[in-house]
Amino acid sequence: MTRGILIAGTESSLSAAIAVEAARRVETFAGAFIPNRLSESGGGGVNDTVTKALIPLIWNPGSPISARSLTLAAENRLERIHEAILVCAPPSMYRRPEELISSDIDTIVNDYIKGWFFLVKELTARFKIHKSGTLVLVLSEISGGGKADSVDLAGPPVAASFRALAQGVQAASIGEPYDILTFSSSEAGEDPAFAAFVFKTMEENNKRNTGKWHKFGKLGLFGR
Repeated sequence: MTRGILIAGTESSLSAAIAVEAARRVETFAGAFIPNRLSESGGGGVNDTVTKALIPLIWNPGSPISARSLTLAAENRLERIHEAILVCAPPSMYRRPEELISSDIDTIVNDYIKGWFFLVKELTARFKIHKSGTLVLVLSEISGGGKADSVDLAGPPVAASFRALAQGVQAASIGEPYDILTFSSSEAGEDPAFAAFVFKTMEENNKRNTGKWHKFGKLGLFGR
């Protein structure tokens, strides 16, 4: 049986870098990459070099049914999900509070907060049935520049929610038959190195890596 890898997240340079690392290790992997749907932002597509290896799957983050369908579809195509990598690259939205757009608020909640809960639920349930599996939660904490008279109303809340969820899932998984690995980076322009670090840590197969927050740092130095 080949190694079954599922990657899910919004389109970003980080999810693209994670996909590149997956393509270096397996002939095929499953990916569910949703476009950045905020009105003022653009997303980064998956690198063309992984197109042949990628099995594209559909995911509507705001739907619990879609989370279940995605998990089952990935299992059908891969035979088993051995590693599920959830990639959160928070959006930036520099506006004054009165300038917020209702549709963007819905997008932030569904695509960057709500969806993770549904997907974590389905993946951990499958891992528990199979009595094995690794759930990997990867967070980019890079903040962009904005207007001098406004603050980022999207990035920090999204990052805080994802981090809290990851820490909660990690604590709740003690004694379970699957592993939880959590990662973060605040280093701009280092997505390929960060992605390589994520996979290196995953492949160490060291139980001591579970239950820790793995922080990617500058110049190849990593704090945990």
